[in-house]
Amino acid sequence: MKTSRSRSRAMRRQVMAIRLYVGLLVAILSLSVTALLSQTALATTYVITDGDRVVTYTTFCEDPVQILDQAGMDMGEFDTYATEACPEGETITISRGQKITISYHGQTIKAASQGETAGELLRRLQLDVAGEDVVSHDLNTMTWDGMVLSVDRVETIREIYASTMPHAVSHCRDASLPAGREEILRQGQDGELLCTADVTYVNGRERSREVLSETVTKQPVTEVVGIGTGEAEAEEKGLRMEDGYITLPTGEVLTYTHTETVRATAYTHMDKGCGLVTATGTDVRWGTVAVDPAFIPYGTRMFIVSEDGDFVYGLATAEDCGGDIRGDRVDLYMPSFEQCMEFGRQNCTVYFLK
Repeated sequence: MKTSRSRSRAMRRQVMAIRLYVGLLVAILSLSVTALLSQTALATTYVITDGDRVVTYTTFCEDPVQILDQAGMDMGEFDTYATEACPEGETITISRGQKITISYHGQTIKAASQGETAGELLRRLQLDVAGEDVVSHDLNTMTWDGMVLSVDRVETIREIYASTMPHAVSHCRDASLPAGREEILRQGQDGELLCTADVTYVNGRERSREVLSETVTKQPVTEVVGIGTGEAEAEEKGLRMEDGYITLPTGEVLTYTHTETVRATAYTHMDKGCGLVTATGTDVRWGTVAVDPAFIPYGTRMFIVSEDGDFVYGLATAEDCGGDIRGDRVDLYMPSFEQCMEFGRQNCTVYFLK
């Protein structure tokens, strides 16, 4: 009998413990649901509109930039947004920026547009369009992403200016000159013109020129060049250098355009890395010159003498090159090593022949 009562008391204690545990679980669950409902009541629902795309997003955040980031709405450099309260919550409307390139009077400007006309965009940027300006698009044209809009200032100005009238060159036979010699008998002179023209400028740069009239204010003087037909000179004369002309001892006359002073050395086909064939495929000989083709182009005909006049290399052609031949450095071919050593290194004058 005593044992039965003990078991009954133990069962009552177990039932009470279970009821207490269940009560605690119900209380905890009730508190959790209440807290969740309270937090949900404090959150804000945002309706985000991005063109045709509409997204609803609920959050405790109040910063629109962070809200858009959390909602996965990427914003570009030229994109903007606007917020507005509504009965359902809050709205965020995204305006996607159009990238516009404007060329205004020759200056490039990067701009953004949210859908406006070309004229409205220019006015917003305070870019005035004057009567002489030419606009690439009608000012009422709606902008689009990637649009290139140009505004060019076009001016036509009537100008009066002087211009050169080149002189002619005439050749005539002259029996008083030895055969083969040419000599200027009369120096030519350029004439002058007074011109009137309508010059069109686009953004300050000349685009076209229409000459309306030309008046000769100074007549040109024709240059007269005599070509010798007389007997050849009986005896050889020394080398003579004149302005634009070289008279060889044989009486042959060479003409040249200009001169250059160069640093010259000499080489022979027996030097290391050299041979009997030049870089241009010709055979080496007296008169072959190694040059820097960027300074003296291949095929250039020259007459070379030392700067002091003591050494005359003579007629030469740019046909070869070398590893250390750069700029105003040249290398003159000579048949023997002794000749190269005797020449050494000298400054030379190069006459560039016509």
